[in-house]
Amino acid sequence: MIGIALALGFVGLFLSAFFSGSEIGFYRVTRMRLVLDAKGGDPVARGLLWLTNHPSLFVATVLVGNNLANYLTSLAIVMGTQTTFARGGHLAELIAPVVLSPLLFVYGELLPKYLFLHAPNRLLHRSGPLYLLLVPLFFPVSGLLWGLNRLLAGFVSESPEQVRLRIARRELRRALEEGREAGILYPSQIELAQGIFAVANHPVGRYAVALSDLPRARSDMTKDEVLRLAARLTTPDVPVEAGTPPRLVGYVRVIDLRLDPSDELRPVRPLLRISHTDTHISALTRMHSAGESLAEVVDSDGKTIGILTARRLREPLLRGGQ
Repeated sequence: MIGIALALGFVGLFLSAFFSGSEIGFYRVTRMRLVLDAKGGDPVARGLLWLTNHPSLFVATVLVGNNLANYLTSLAIVMGTQTTFARGGHLAELIAPVVLSPLLFVYGELLPKYLFLHAPNRLLHRSGPLYLLLVPLFFPVSGLLWGLNRLLAGFVSESPEQVRLRIARRELRRALEEGREAGILYPSQIELAQGIFAVANHPVGRYAVALSDLPRARSDMTKDEVLRLAARLTTPDVPVEAGTPPRLVGYVRVIDLRLDPSDELRPVRPLLRISHTDTHISALTRMHSAGESLAEVVDSDGKTIGILTARRLREPLLRGGQ
């Protein structure tokens, strides 16, 4: 009987240490490291990455595992006490948990959490196969908790996609800070990355300049007239309109006009058409890929609502998103 009690106590202590440590490891592990390892074909990293994308299932598995560990440890203590102190009655069963509590706390909680806190990637990868084995084993119970959590989350909390996006951004910020502390990244690079995080999902319509607030050149104006207009407005690019009623036909660059030896208003560059619902980063990427400085922002009906400049899109990035 004492042998069975010792075996149950060892298993319970091991499970307590395993789930307590792996829980900290999951919160500390570098997601980018998991993604890179998974892309490299590591099956353990693939499984762990899948679990990080389903945090509710991970939490439910940890809860089931910790409860099982506590039950086995309590059962082992009771069995061992009854076998060793057969005549001790209930007093021995009450004293034994108090005496063993420091041992259980240090080796079942404190030490594994400390180890996983300081080496989350290595320890989580080594313990990953066992954890991935226990996930389907506990699923009949943890699956109920997972489903209940998702049901409640639909009423009172954020969607999993929003949570994962926030976690991913926090991990990227932490990685950038570590790069700065290691001397790999400069403060200006950190500021640029923070600006991208801040404005990446902003709709581009908020950065467009209304046509009523934007002076424009006419296609029948001379080259010198357009250059004087650009000098008065201190702008490197001037939109051009033509027809009756006037409509935008493109834009000209001051540098192109000065380099062109002719007196004609050329070259007139086309305006990219960007939807007002596009994001800041996607619009800036399109403009840089096309090599254009101006773009035309249109609504859902295709009507022009404003002009977008690459300079205006770059400003919040250089200010860290402020």
